Order: sequence, then structure tokens, then C-alpha cells
Amino acid sequence: MPKLIKKLIMLSSLFTLVCCGLFGASAASADKYLIDTKGAHAFVQFRVKHLGFSWLYGRFNTFDGEFSYDPKKPEESTISVNVDVTSLDTNHAERDVHLAAPKYLDSKKHSTASFKSTAYKKTGDKTGELTGDLTLFGVTKPITIDVEHIGGGPDMWGGYRQGFEGKATITPKDWGLDMAAKLGPAAAQVELMLSVEGIRQ
Repeated sequence: MPKLIKKLIMLSSLFTLVCCGLFGASAASADKYLIDTKGAHAFVQFRVKHLGFSWLYGRFNTFDGEFSYDPKKPEESTISVNVDVTSLDTNHAERDVHLAAPKYLDSKKHSTASFKSTAYKKTGDKTGELTGDLTLFGVTKPITIDVEHIGGGPDMWGGYRQGFEGKATITPKDWGLDMAAKLGPAAAQVELMLSVEGIRQ
């Protein structure tokens, strides 16, 4: 084999190895975090107007998820969350039963909800817009969540944590639940509030 061809093959192989190393390091640079639900340092909450007179607050007590985050490349951040809809808690047992019925959440038929991110855009030093797919009642629709990075660093147990807060407003009718028809026009939209603290794996 001519020396020139040998050199070209060697250079090509070297270039391939370098590129794989660079891109592989980039893809693996984001740390993975498990959402700390066991320590009760994460919350999935919501509020909706009741007849336009007051806010009704609630939360889902059982959920899990994980996210990846690199402070140097926040645009590569990802998150996935699964929620047990049957864990609804509005601090009123009779209302929880009422909302779990087929007329509202129909949680026996649709016992889980989920969110999986598709993109993240930084909007400020500690803020950004997280877009992704929200699945409710078996229907998947895109939503945008306004995110704030609360902070991150070592914890007192030898671990490392990152914390975020997210807010989004959705119209349940887009997923098949017409809240306005049931609770009045003021209930057409529901505000979601997500507080997430993750432990680096």
C-alpha cells in the first residue's frame, strides 16, 4: 500500500477518534439528577379559580422523575416526570373524591399523567423556557413552562443537588376536560406550579 494512502487512512482514523471523543464528552457532560420525592423536597401543585371568587389549591402527592443539567450548557437540559393522578390532594377528602370521578379527572381510567421535555431556551441568568409534551387523560399536547434555577451545590449528606421552580398555565379543555362548563368561565385555565429538587446520581 502506498505510503501516502497509509498516511491518509491514519489521519482519517485519528480525526474520527478526536471527533468521537469531543462529541461524546459533550453529550455526557450533563449530570443526571433523581427528583427527591422520598425526602419530600419536590412538589407538583396546581390552582384553579372557584366560580371566580377564590383560588382552589391542590397537589399530587405521588410522582417521580429525573432530569439532566449542565450549568455551562443549560440548553441541553432535559426532564421527565410521571404523576399518579389518584394521589390528588386538595385538603378536603369529599372534594378529592368528587374530582376523581369520571366527570372530572376520571382517575380510575386515567391514573397517570406525564411530562417529557423537548427543548430548553435560556431567557436570563437563572431563568428559561422549558417546552415539552404533557400527557393527560391519554392525550398528549405541548406546553411551555417558565423555569427558574433556585440553586445548587453540596448537601449535608455528601451528595450534590440542584433545585428549580416551574410555572405554566394550561387549558384543560385542550385535553378533553372542560372546566369552564363545570365551574364557570373563570375555571377555564389551571395554573401549574412545580418545585423540583434533584440529587445527582
